[in-house]
Amino acid sequence: MKIKDDSFGIQRTLLLKPSFDSKLVDLIIDLDHLRRKKLGGTTYSGIFFQLKRIFHTLESVGSARLEGNRTTVSEYIEKKIETSQHENETDLEIFNLEETLEFIDFTVDKVPINSAFICELHKRVVSKLSPPPKGEGSHSPGEFRKTNVSITGAKHCPPDYAQVDDYMSEFFEFINSDNSSKFDLIKMAIAHHRFTWIHPFDNGNGRTVRLLTYAMLVKQGFNVDVGRIINPTAIFCINRDNYTKALSAADSGEESDMEKWCEYVLSGLKAEIEKIDKLLDYEFLKTRILIPAIDISLERQIITELESKILKIGVEKQVFMSSDIEHYMPGKVHSERSRTLRKLRDKKMIIRIQPNAKKYTLRFDNSFLLRGIIQKLEDEGFISIKN
Repeated sequence: MKIKDDSFGIQRTLLLKPSFDSKLVDLIIDLDHLRRKKLGGTTYSGIFFQLKRIFHTLESVGSARLEGNRTTVSEYIEKKIETSQHENETDLEIFNLEETLEFIDFTVDKVPINSAFICELHKRVVSKLSPPPKGEGSHSPGEFRKTNVSITGAKHCPPDYAQVDDYMSEFFEFINSDNSSKFDLIKMAIAHHRFTWIHPFDNGNGRTVRLLTYAMLVKQGFNVDVGRIINPTAIFCINRDNYTKALSAADSGEESDMEKWCEYVLSGLKAEIEKIDKLLDYEFLKTRILIPAIDISLERQIITELESKILKIGVEKQVFMSSDIEHYMPGKVHSERSRTLRKLRDKKMIIRIQPNAKKYTLRFDNSFLLRGIIQKLEDEGFISIKN
């Protein structure tokens, strides 16, 4: 919601204050419950963080596809399995987003969300990408634009470049203002629209604002070191047209339109959190995702029958050791079991829980098991991106 400020000639952002009986207030109450809910997940941390990395990949592919990148989830997953090299700029664009999500996880609790933080996000998003019109990079990575821009397919014309610094100063004042925590989610949703409305960079604004949304949610307590997985871009990539229409409608600045925008964002966020939180129930993760993924790998002859049995021991125990697989290798000495485990390590299907440790856990975030994991996540409705 915006009003004209005659002193500076810019439109100021106001905090939306919905009526108590509105749908938006119901969403805020439900999401605040989820934010404060103690997560009683039974998933081992080493497995949880692999899941988190997978969802960071899905988040990154989805965000890039919203900007016209045609890479599918399956294509990018295959490239992750086969090689660490990014042979073209479409792959690099997604990789940059993955790396920036990791940067946010490590830094957002330690620094304020200010101009330096946002510019660093942008610099990372467009790193090594060709600037327009050839690519999805920027002529001025990490710097606010010095030219006027237009938004393809939108009626809104972003403010003149000479006003960008003033608008962004007001933007940071708004998101860092000292309000009750009950306004956190409204502030996050309004900030997403406001950033897009200002369009502070010459390119990469959409990718950067979706990372900002993630950063604000983490800062607001929706993520901890071992806990919830957040995939906010899924809200927007389910239907790109609905996303752009909702953004455009909010450009009016009218309270009713802004309230509808906030409802759109928060209802999607609630559905996504409730869906992904199911993965913290290890019984669900084990029976519906991990074991079926191993079966898929066996059917495709990626692994042997013995390897399948060993991996399922890893799934059942989450952390296992050589003696746990003795039942499947009767009469074999310890050194023979160790060789079998080494082969699985070489295939990146198991990993030591610590360097030189004799205990292992399943590895599926960067091995051929990942194909089956992605297929089962899609089957169970955890992937919103359509290939």
